[in-house]
Amino acid sequence: MNKNIITIVFIALVVALVVQRLNNPEVRRPGANPLVVEFNEVHDFAKLRPGHIKRATKYVLESADAILDEILAIPDADRSFENTMVVIDDIYAEIEAVWSPGYLMSATHTAKEIRDEGLASSRAIQKYITDLSLNEDLYNAVLSFSKSKEAQQLTGYKKKFLDDTLLDYKRSGFGLPKEKRNAVKKIFNKLSDLGLAFSKNIADFQDTLFVTTEEIKGLPENYKKERLQKDGTYAIDMSYPSYVPFMDYSESVDARKQLKFKFNNRAVDSNLEVLKGIISKRRELVSVLEYKTYAEYRTENRMAKNPQNVWEFENDLKSKLRPKGEMDIAEMLVIKSNRTGTEATTIDVWEAGFYEQLLLKEKYNLDAEEVRQYFEFNNVTEGLFTVYQRLFNVRFKKVKDPSVWHGDVLMYEVYDGATKELIGRFYLDMFPRANKYGHAAAFSVTMGKLTEKGYQKPTTALVCNFPKPTKFQPSLLTHDNVETYFHEFGHLVHGVLTQAPLMSYAGTSVARDFVEAPSRMLENWVWQKESLSLFAKHYETGAVIPDELLDKMIAAKNVNSGTKALQQVYYGVLDFTLHDGYNPDGDATTTDIVAKLQNEITFYPYQEGTHMEAAFGHLNGYGAAYYGYKWSEVYAQDMFSIFEEKGIMNEEQGMRYRKIILEKGGTEAPLNLVREFLGRESNSDAFLRSMGLE
Repeated sequence: MNKNIITIVFIALVVALVVQRLNNPEVRRPGANPLVVEFNEVHDFAKLRPGHIKRATKYVLESADAILDEILAIPDADRSFENTMVVIDDIYAEIEAVWSPGYLMSATHTAKEIRDEGLASSRAIQKYITDLSLNEDLYNAVLSFSKSKEAQQLTGYKKKFLDDTLLDYKRSGFGLPKEKRNAVKKIFNKLSDLGLAFSKNIADFQDTLFVTTEEIKGLPENYKKERLQKDGTYAIDMSYPSYVPFMDYSESVDARKQLKFKFNNRAVDSNLEVLKGIISKRRELVSVLEYKTYAEYRTENRMAKNPQNVWEFENDLKSKLRPKGEMDIAEMLVIKSNRTGTEATTIDVWEAGFYEQLLLKEKYNLDAEEVRQYFEFNNVTEGLFTVYQRLFNVRFKKVKDPSVWHGDVLMYEVYDGATKELIGRFYLDMFPRANKYGHAAAFSVTMGKLTEKGYQKPTTALVCNFPKPTKFQPSLLTHDNVETYFHEFGHLVHGVLTQAPLMSYAGTSVARDFVEAPSRMLENWVWQKESLSLFAKHYETGAVIPDELLDKMIAAKNVNSGTKALQQVYYGVLDFTLHDGYNPDGDATTTDIVAKLQNEITFYPYQEGTHMEAAFGHLNGYGAAYYGYKWSEVYAQDMFSIFEEKGIMNEEQGMRYRKIILEKGGTEAPLNLVREFLGRESNSDAFLRSMGLE
């Protein structure tokens, strides 16, 4: 058949499907709903009211059903990648259009009713997706297409998408009897409920330690002023801007011990049982699916491939890091011995931050409070923008009077530096408030996807909890805050710069144990003089950070690098242990495992009576996958070695990174992308150098 005729027929089919969706009398588009927007229009978050998320969710799920019906109505003989696989991706894009902003609202909106509605929406959508993944008719449609001549000849991202989809069906129980698939569905739905409850309990938890003037001694005056109570005490809550400085600077051992105890018992009353339920249900799931453990199930479709590779990675890392950890502890013990007048043999968990700060000050003459003076939030933002814009040839334009969910939130548009075309958008929600998500993360709002109308412009929201400006001083960031900012913004650009044709591969939709690598790589710019000099300016005088201070910071970079990395190994091993053979109904509790592994792997003894696992949120979303943080760092540092060699502001290498790593998303295997960027096989040499181990 003539190619032009084929094209006309295909366009006619697409138009017919679109018209069918728009004219479907059973799917009524809700009017004036901030979460239901036209193609490439922005959300009117300021107008969001109770009921909007619920109605938008109902609409997209009904629309998804209509799209599903279209796929199932196609005769098997007529199936193609475009009318079956692409349209499956359309279903997920339809759902994601409400799921992403709704979930963001559940984590950031000030109104409890809207936050709860966002969680309810997420729960309903997750259950819908579970049902969809277990839909036998859809499975048969994909299976039928997979046997076609076209399917056998697929290449590139199309072949990968078909292969990944078939593997997902296997992982959902297809190939098993129907009664087992029904059991899988029930387990998935229960896990969804448990996971949402686990996260909500952490977010909702509130606690405060009230301390005296003597106990807050060592903290900056502005910190004290912000927390002073009418009765003369000071309120230290569990948010990071409150908790971390107190643990680092309070001279009161008892107060730090009390605060650590409270912090490591967040959500303990509710989440220990929830966590036990999550682990039990995951065991039940893999038993039905005929995997040995949940860890085997989770690693199957990731870079690691199997649990053995993860255990080898963690054990190898642990042995290589231990000598550096011993050196780190020895340095702190000298300071503790001198301070206490006795020969110290242990650094307790409530002393780690405090003695690290003393070590930085005494050995390197580095005062973190002095460093903060050079990292005012707006200056850091401007400098970060400069680095990212220059490297990736993009331009950020601030949106005036954006429609946002809180007055602190800023909005920007992203333009391509060469074509001047709009690429995407992002939001910044950077300061803590009551009931807001308590960590730092990039949330999808709209995901990229190639459609018949053109490319859907992606939008990402960056949610952080940096110190908020007060009447006493502006927002001054610690160097760790700056590193976090660069890291999370790396996730943001990964989402916004995507050019993946399918939403399923857009942005950070990559193998879970690789997802941190692109953003971890971009942390390195906060350790380089050339980039720091762009934005590290004293908040009062405007003076650029002096070389002397920069030299001290860089010299002190690997202070406690061993103990900190071992802490990450501990988290990864804890997570993997709980999911690779552990029986929650056996003799050992999760807390027993926490105590045992903390004492074995880290140099900080377990604090009796604490249950950190109750608020270890990654056990939910990252179950059997936390190892990915260090795993991905190996690849991150290897990729950064190219910039070390060619220049950290080398625009040619920045564009290669954008094109090869960021734009492609999950369209290719991560190892192939890394190999293409490096021009060689990856190795761990740069990672070990970055830790001060070589």
